[in-house]
Amino acid sequence: MALQNIGASNRDDAFYRYKMPKMITKIEGRGNGIKTNVVNMVEIAKALARPASYTTKYFGCELGAQSKFDEKTGTSLVNGAHDTAKLAGLLENFIKKYVQCYGCGNPETEIIITKTQMINLKCAACGFVSDVDMRDKLTTFIIKNPPEQKKSSKDKKAMRRAEKERLKEGEAADEELKKLKKEAGKKKGTSASSKTTSKKKSSGSDEDHSPAHSQADENDQVAADDDDEDDVQWQTDTSLEAARQRIQEQLSAVTADMVMLSTTEEKQKSGKKSPELEKKPESNGHENGSAGSTNHGNLVEEIKGYLKKGSSLSQLQSFLGSLSGTPQGTMDALLEALFGGVGKGFAKEVTKKKNYLAAAIQEGGGSQMILLHALESFCGKASPDAAKEVALVLKALYDGDVLEEEFILEWYQKGLAGENKGSQLWKNVKPFVEWLQSAESESEEE
Repeated sequence: MALQNIGASNRDDAFYRYKMPKMITKIEGRGNGIKTNVVNMVEIAKALARPASYTTKYFGCELGAQSKFDEKTGTSLVNGAHDTAKLAGLLENFIKKYVQCYGCGNPETEIIITKTQMINLKCAACGFVSDVDMRDKLTTFIIKNPPEQKKSSKDKKAMRRAEKERLKEGEAADEELKKLKKEAGKKKGTSASSKTTSKKKSSGSDEDHSPAHSQADENDQVAADDDDEDDVQWQTDTSLEAARQRIQEQLSAVTADMVMLSTTEEKQKSGKKSPELEKKPESNGHENGSAGSTNHGNLVEEIKGYLKKGSSLSQLQSFLGSLSGTPQGTMDALLEALFGGVGKGFAKEVTKKKNYLAAAIQEGGGSQMILLHALESFCGKASPDAAKEVALVLKALYDGDVLEEEFILEWYQKGLAGENKGSQLWKNVKPFVEWLQSAESESEEE
């Protein structure tokens, strides 16, 4: 299909990137029933980002003829015999009035109907808002048939979340159905066994002296035991030694020290300090070797102490604001205090503690960018196992309404263009960004 530039003023520009198909018309019928069919009206309207009913109605208003667009078949008809050049000229007038920006002439505009029933064109290129002449006949039709508004990122996110909830409800219903089937099977088994025992009692043969549990009964019992496996509650050894062993197996040494602080409180009260706690200040001093690192270590310790007290999340933001240091330094310290030493399972830990990060973020996008930069810095110092899960971490924070799509994409694009563009972090983040973009395109197509 031949293409042409959108707008008569751009007709001779060979490099103009906004194009639309050339109009194709067909005369149908004869006599009083003669009509002009704009064969490719749907393609033209799609290129102009306007409903095909608008252009068809505009032709009818300008020609003083009846016009109709069929949404089901995509057929655009105008009563009377009209040549292609005449309709193409009218289409150029429509583009000038309802498509092109009155400021820069760009056709990348969106129709907005105000509360006072006025029609504006908002340009995505320059931001100029054009006022459409409301004396035109088509304006009444547009107000009665407003265009579908594009879905915002929050609407798309809400749709995806609703889909997740629907799937969860379906899974819960399946589980309930399985339980009902198990219970029905158990009842059938018990009724069958009661019938066999009653038959044995009624007969006066030597079977009355047979063992109480036959081989068939044992088989039924084994089947019943298999059905009840899901209801078994396994107990966990909660002794101090078992807890220490589990902590050492699942976490690294630094995180194990954080968790075991509560078990050493009695020793601290008696004036005895554990070897780990005595070594910490010395190792921090030797490893950091700079005032900035020392300040970071102090911030981490202060935040750990605050979190250990079990204070409310509502007070966390004010506490972080009272600390000495920049907002970025404070956010870096918060991540270190919450997840320092975590390796494999980093995403699960973030999911558990995402409320702390949500409480630390203030209104507006600045705090979200600070959190993303802090996550970037943390992954640079964390173990490779933790850095591999950064995409899962971002998805957990995105699903929990801690981070928004636009800030994640902005941070990712800046990272690819920054000094550390060759970092492995961006390769790990890429799958989640591609998922965001594909989800956005799917929702737009819908």
